[in-house]
Order: sequence, then C-alpha cells, then structure tokens
Amino acid sequence: MPEVIFPGPEGRLEGRFHPQPDKEAPIAIILHPHPQYGGTMNNKVVYNLHYAFHRLGFSVLRFNFRGVGRSQGEFDQGIGELSDAASALDYLQAQVPNARTCWVAGFSFGAWIGMQLLMRRPEISGFVSVAPPANTYDFTFLAPCPSSGLIINGEADRVVPMADVEKLSAKLKTQKGITITHTTVPGAGHFFENGMDEMIDIVEGYVHARLREGGR
Repeated sequence: MPEVIFPGPEGRLEGRFHPQPDKEAPIAIILHPHPQYGGTMNNKVVYNLHYAFHRLGFSVLRFNFRGVGRSQGEFDQGIGELSDAASALDYLQAQVPNARTCWVAGFSFGAWIGMQLLMRRPEISGFVSVAPPANTYDFTFLAPCPSSGLIINGEADRVVPMADVEKLSAKLKTQKGITITHTTVPGAGHFFENGMDEMIDIVEGYVHARLREGGR
C-alpha cells in the first residue's frame, strides 16, 4: 500500500512509499516545493522524481510537509520542515534498514530543505536539487557540502533566475572532495511545463551513473 502515515515532530505526516522487493535497495526521499504557494507531494516535478528513483531501483518516499494535505501542524518557515524531512528519513530507514545507499532529492523550497538535511545526515551520499531557490534562501551553510550531487534548473525559470543557480553551483564546485554537476534544461520554466521529460532523463542518467560507480 503506497499511502503511509508516520509520526512527525508536530503530529502525523502523510506520505507515499514505494518499496522494492530487494531488502537492501537504495533509498531516496523526495521533498516538495513551498507549502504556502501550493506545493505538495503531488507536484508534477516531485511525482516524476519519485518514479524516476523507483525505476532506478530505489525504495522511495515522498511526503507532505506539516500543514499540507493530511499532515498535521503549521508552516514553520523551513525550520519545522527540516525536522519533518529528518523524521521522514528516519521512517524510510526503519522500512529499509539495510539500504545500500541513501539519497535526497528536492524541488525549489524542497531543494533548500534537502541540502540542509544533507548537512545533518552523513549517511546521505547523493543529492538532486531541482531549481534550488538561491535567489531567496541562504545556501552558505554548505561549507563544505558533504556529498556530490546534481543541480538542475530551467533556462527560462522566472522564479529562480538562472544566474543565481549558476552562482551557487560555481561556489560549490570550488570545494574539494566532491563533484557538483550542474545542468540547465533549454527553454524550461520553473515548473518544467516544457522540458519535464528531458529533466527527468538527465536525473535518471546522472543517478544511474553514480550507482554504477558505487554511489559516491
């Protein structure tokens, strides 16, 4: 049953969990965009990321942050949402305790939360950040960024200008010991109304290649 309810810091959290038969399958959590601007776990980018990771052999969890859908609580400016994400990862790890590797993927606001979770949880070995909102949120906490990952954005994004994402990516690329891959989808806006398939193909190709290397 893909619908799940699990405990969060402010009550129950609602999610969708798709496991693999392999008890040591890699795991991934997918984080949705801003709750106050209509972001939910059923956002098209989040939905497509979820199934992309599942096709790659991951046991995958996406969920609604506090105050969204059937998740209890109220919006907390990102502080509580980071705690929600940590609870979601705890739940996922309890379902797949012998997972070979652990990834986090997020879209927009979810990308910002995902990068913060990355700093707190050393078991996360890879990330995908789609349209990280570098123009509105501070990413300086990534000092240093502990894992290699993919940053991807749309060339025609009017919510998060391409220049801001390029600046964030360039800064992370100067750090030693990790590899940051940055790709821009031509003609795509913030929500990838155009370019969704291309974006997902890029994500799948990147994650597949990383898994073949051993996930590092």
